[in-house]
Amino acid sequence: MILLSSTTGREVLLILEMHMSSELGVDVLDSGPAVDFYDPAAGHGLPHDPFKAIVAPRLIGWISTCSSSGQLNLAPYSFFSAFAAFPPIIGFCSEGRKDSLRNIEETREFVWSLATRPLAEQMNLTSAPVALDVDEFQLTGLTPVAGRNVSVPHVGESPAALECKLLEIVHLHDLNGKPTDNWLVLGQVVGVHIQKAYLKDGLFDTRAAQPIMRAGYRGDYAQIGEIFEMIRPVS
Repeated sequence: MILLSSTTGREVLLILEMHMSSELGVDVLDSGPAVDFYDPAAGHGLPHDPFKAIVAPRLIGWISTCSSSGQLNLAPYSFFSAFAAFPPIIGFCSEGRKDSLRNIEETREFVWSLATRPLAEQMNLTSAPVALDVDEFQLTGLTPVAGRNVSVPHVGESPAALECKLLEIVHLHDLNGKPTDNWLVLGQVVGVHIQKAYLKDGLFDTRAAQPIMRAGYRGDYAQIGEIFEMIRPVS
C-alpha cells in the first residue's frame, strides 16, 4: 500500500478502510452522514453525553453498608453488574469516595438489594445528598432486615438481595496511568435472600419482580418488557 505525499487525510482514511476490507475480509463502516463518530477525549459535540444512554439499561446497584461504628447507609449506584457465577461475584463503581466505599473499606461487607418499580421512589430518595449520620432506611421507611452471613442488613421489601464480602477495591486509572475519581468494588456473594412469592416452579420470576434499570440521561429509567428464550448453540 503506497500513500503519496499529496494524499489528504480524508483520502488516507478511505484508502485504509479499503485496505482493511480487502486484507481482513471485513466491512469497515465509514463515518459518513449515516454514522456519527467521536473520540471521548475530544468531546462528543452533542447536547448531552450519550455514553450512559448507549450502555443501557443497567441494573441499579442498590447498596447497603454499615460503618465500623454501626451507622447504616443505603445508596443507589448507576454502574453495577454481575461479573462471575462460579463463585458468584458482583460489583459496583463509586464515582468519588462516598460513604458506601468508606464503610466497605472498614467492614469488608455490603449487600445489594434489587430495586423494583414499586420501590422506585424510595430508591430514588436514597440518592439524596444527606449528612453522614442520616440512616436512609429510616429516611425512606424501608425495613432493614438483618443479614445471615454478614452484619449488614438488606431492604426487606425487595424481592431479592445478595450478601457480599469484599474481594477487592480497584482504583481505576486511565490510559495514561492517571488515577481517576472512580473505585470499582467487587464482592463475592455469600448469602442470597429471595422472597418466596417470586419463586415459580423453583425459578425466580424476574418479570413479577419488576426490576428497574438506569436508561441513560439524568432522570431516565426503564423497566423490564418482553422476555424471550434463546438457547446457546452446541457444537
